[in-house]
Amino acid sequence: MGIKSFIGKRDSSQVKVEANILVSDYMTKKLVTFKPEDSLDHVINELIKYKISGGPVVNDKNELIGIISETDCIKHISESKYYNLPSDSDNTVGKKMITEVDTIDKNMNIFDAASKFINSKRRRFPVVEKGKLIGQISQKDVLKAAMKIKGNSWK
Repeated sequence: MGIKSFIGKRDSSQVKVEANILVSDYMTKKLVTFKPEDSLDHVINELIKYKISGGPVVNDKNELIGIISETDCIKHISESKYYNLPSDSDNTVGKKMITEVDTIDKNMNIFDAASKFINSKRRRFPVVEKGKLIGQISQKDVLKAAMKIKGNSWK
């Protein structure tokens, strides 16, 4: 009787590489941050200067207390500058920021982070450890991680 099926010698170079790349490996650590007392005009200038779409808001202890974004600034412009109204005391980050902020753990696998991005439709997540802001991970950071893995294991 002949050989019915022969796969051949197994090539050990095709062993699946288990990638355990963490958020902390790709998060940005040098961030542009804002204080609650900063003016929105200051925020707008910083967003333009650094070509970013938002940033975390921290207190004096570097604890995350909110996020301010381009959208928050645009709301301010549409409410006051469009109608040529004078700036008032509501022209501060503390009055316009989002205070309910989703964060991400630095020890989360990058693929789990990708899933969190997809499910939340957010562009970035602050990374907090013991209440202190230690970094931020963006969708672009996840893409960079995926390309590194592709270089190591994908064909």
